[in-house]
This record gives sequence, structure tokens and C-alpha cells, in this order.
Amino acid sequence: MSDGRLYCVKMRASLDGRHVSGAERIAGARDIPAAVSALAERAIGHPRGEPDFVGVKIERIGEPVRLKALPVTTYATSSAEEGRAKAAQLLREAGITRIDEIMEMFGETSSMRGAMLLDADTLERLEYDRERGIRATYMDDSAQTGRCPRKNHFAEALVLSTKVLSAPGIVGEICVSDDPDYTTGYVSAKSIGYSRITTIKNAGSPDGGRIFLYRGERNKVGETIRYLERQPVIVDLPGEFFRTGNRWDAIDAELDGIRAKRLERFCRTVERKEGMHATVDGRDLAVFSSNDYLGLSEDARVKSAAAEAALRWGAGTGGSRLATGTNPPHVELERHLARFKKAEGAISFATGYMANVGTIQSMVGKGDVVFSDELNHASIIDGCRLSGAEVVVYRHLDMADLERRLKSAWRCRRRLAVSDAVFSMDGDLLDLPAFGAICRRYDAFSMIDEAHAFGVLGKCGRGLAEHFGCEDADITLGTLSKAAGAEGAFVCASARLIDCLRNRARSFIFSTAPAPACAAAADCAVSIIESEPDRVGRLRANAVFF
Repeated sequence: MSDGRLYCVKMRASLDGRHVSGAERIAGARDIPAAVSALAERAIGHPRGEPDFVGVKIERIGEPVRLKALPVTTYATSSAEEGRAKAAQLLREAGITRIDEIMEMFGETSSMRGAMLLDADTLERLEYDRERGIRATYMDDSAQTGRCPRKNHFAEALVLSTKVLSAPGIVGEICVSDDPDYTTGYVSAKSIGYSRITTIKNAGSPDGGRIFLYRGERNKVGETIRYLERQPVIVDLPGEFFRTGNRWDAIDAELDGIRAKRLERFCRTVERKEGMHATVDGRDLAVFSSNDYLGLSEDARVKSAAAEAALRWGAGTGGSRLATGTNPPHVELERHLARFKKAEGAISFATGYMANVGTIQSMVGKGDVVFSDELNHASIIDGCRLSGAEVVVYRHLDMADLERRLKSAWRCRRRLAVSDAVFSMDGDLLDLPAFGAICRRYDAFSMIDEAHAFGVLGKCGRGLAEHFGCEDADITLGTLSKAAGAEGAFVCASARLIDCLRNRARSFIFSTAPAPACAAAADCAVSIIESEPDRVGRLRANAVFF
């Protein structure tokens, strides 16, 4: 924590008068700008919706009380019902009675801005304003105080619960987050500590709330409320704060949560594949999930090119492209891609993910702004985040919204607008002529990801620019693992932009080069796409027929 005066920075966000998000940090004077910026960014990106009002309040506070965090125990539950039952059991162990009635009253908390203050024995409601409830505020954790805030449900909940349980007369707390994407909740009491329950509500539910349980004299309720709402508190979190018993418990709890939502991923082995048919787990199946749009992964010419390159140049490259990893197949592939895409130059990467991350990080950084469609691929999103540039997300395919946001971002060093060409979930297309015109109007670099457009759109499969008959983006990225049926990715652009990527793209500089067999296979596939445009026409006809 920084020396000197302390301030509480509070953020509240709402949409049509409905509460969306709230958070706070305790910060020294010099850290206030970073805290305000990060809290505002957090409000805008909340799962409950983009707010139409965000308010930030900065208030000087007195000397805070320092508390040691409650001990933490995590209970892995597989359903909301099991989680509620565990919560009831823990409360009984803490000496709380009339559990069923308390849990029934919990349903009333979803519409409240704050917490319900409940007499633990009589169940009388003690808060002064039943619509507002009690808001426990003026708190932070010692590791976070004075720093740029990060979103951490666990840390924030532990801090709040530690303060609540330190208030006079409070004997317990029940909390369920109102975040639809967060199913974990907790109950706490002095005898059981902070008891974290991995699944206490169904995924996607916006319902949540909290109850503070009071046991004491009526004339001291005001003192309790004053402590909860006005007393500044700093909580010391233990260094092993994410551990719960041993270092694997949190991992196990996370996996249990994934399985409870039926979101567990696993790989199926495709034992044999011939065209649209494959053998998976001993069953013969029709394949509708492949990106091998033109069937080139099984073309005899492509496989032969890969085999010949492997025999001549070896199974791997033994180094990065700038050290020992560039072989003739890499050079020929890049020259061929540049000709096919009618660009000055091209550079190849090991994967499309690496191409997006490396390119965006090379083009923008601190002091720049990158504009990203809200439905862009994860690799674009990660590239934007990792670049260090300010990220502005515009509405999906809304060129008017993009223009408004570009127009307002004039105080920056460089602007980059990036979009998928064909969006993989819905198949909708970027309006490239409008996108390019807007970028040129506001002196922004334009970048498109043609993962699902290369070899698919345009009469000859050259992509979005050929489809629209317009000028291409400043930077065009494509993959070689989909329509080309091989492996890898590429970027086509002006010669000086390619030189920039070769010198700046970390995912290119510090990665072992793709195997020569991959480059040779991709080069052969591009030749087939170029010389047999009827494949592209047949693909479109099949899509229309289907």
C-alpha cells in the first residue's frame, strides 16, 4: 500500500435503472486514475449487459482496520441442488436454525441492491431500507490496495465476508453471485470460516443475493450497520490464498464445475477418414465438422508433395525461421501466396492463432487503439488483449458504430481495426468495401482474418476482396489448415508491413518453423485451388443444396 492519504474508489453501473455491476478499491492518490480506468472498463464488459450509466465516486477515508482473512474451505458440488443442501448443512453446523425458512427468504434478495439483514433466530428483517438493503463497503485486500484492480470473484468475496463476520453481532452470511457466468457461492460463520461451494446455482441464472445473519440486542443493530457501511477495512489474504487444503483442490473444484455444466472437452480419435466418412470409436460416421472444405487434405498430389519434402528436407526444421528453420518450401510458399492474393509480400506462421496474436502485437501497443468486432475469433481477442493497446469493441458488423468509435479515438499514436472475414459460427460476411473505406477515412490500418474465406470466397477462392471485387485490407490473414487442407497460416500485406512482422512478431521470431512437409503440402494445395476453380464453385453449390 502506498504511503499517505487513502481514498475509496467506488463504481456503480446500471442499465435502464437496473443495477448491473458494482466494485470498489482503496487506493492512494497517485493510483486513483488507474483504479478509475480499470473499474470503468470492468463495468462496460459485465455479463449482465452493457450499462447505459457508469458512476465513479472517489472519497477520502480514515485509517482502515486490518483483518486477517477467514480460513477457506472449498466444497465441490455437481449441481445447484447439491450446493444448496451443502450450504444448509454448514449453517446448521454453525448453530443457525430455521434453515429452510432462511433459504426461502433468500429468494427475496435478488431484487435488492444490498444485503438482507436478518435476525438469525426470529427471522425479523432489520435493515432500515428493505429495497436497498445493507451495502458492505470501504474494503479491499492488502495485496490489491493501491494497484490497478483485477476481476477476481474469489478474492473480492473473501474480503467482503471477512469484513461482514468481523461486524458486531453478525454470526453468519449466505451469498450467491448475480453474475450469470459464475455459479460459485459461499456461506460463512466464525466456526466454519469461509466455506466456498463450487455450484450453488444453475449456469446462466442472473439471480443472486446475500443475507447477513445477526444475533444480538436490538439497540445495537445501528452500530452493526454503521460498521458494515462506513468502517474502512483492509484484509490480509494468505499467500496460499487460492489453495484449499493442498494445491490440487482448486484445480479439482474447477474441473468439477466444468463437468457440472456439461462443458467438459475431450478429444475423439479419428481412426480412419475417407472423404466425408470416418471411423470414430469403432463406428462409421459421416463427417460434418471438418474444415477441409475442398477435400485437399486427402488429395494424392498434396500428400505426395508433403512426403517428398519430408524425405528431402527432414521431418522438422530444427530452429526458428530466422535461425536455421527456413527451407526452400517456406520461401516458395510465401512467394506463391503473395502472387495468388495479389499482394506485395507474404509471411507464414505455424498456426492461425499464432499469426493473429503475433500480427496484432506487432502493429499496436501502448498508446495505440485497436478496434475489434464483438464476435471476433478468440485468437483476435487474445492478440488485442496481449498487445497492450487500448481495446475498443464495436457492435457486430456495425460499420456505423465502428466509424463512431474511430472518429472519437483521435488522441492515439496508431489505430488498427480488425475483423473476421467470414464469422465461423453464423457464416456472415464482413462488408469489406465499407470496412476499408472507413479505415482509410480515419487513417486506421485494416486487418481481416480469412480463415474461413481463403479458398472459399471469390470465383477462384482468393477471398473476400475477390468476392466483393474491391481493394483488399491492409493486412489479410489466412489459414492453410482449412480449405488448403494442410497446416499453418499466412499474412499478406505490403512489403514494408511484411518486413515489420518479420522483425516484430514474437510468435514468428521465437517459434520453431513449421515442417517443410507442411509448407510443401500447402504450396501444392494453393496451386490446385488456383488451377481448379471449379472446386470452389462446387463447394458453394453444395452449401446451397444443403
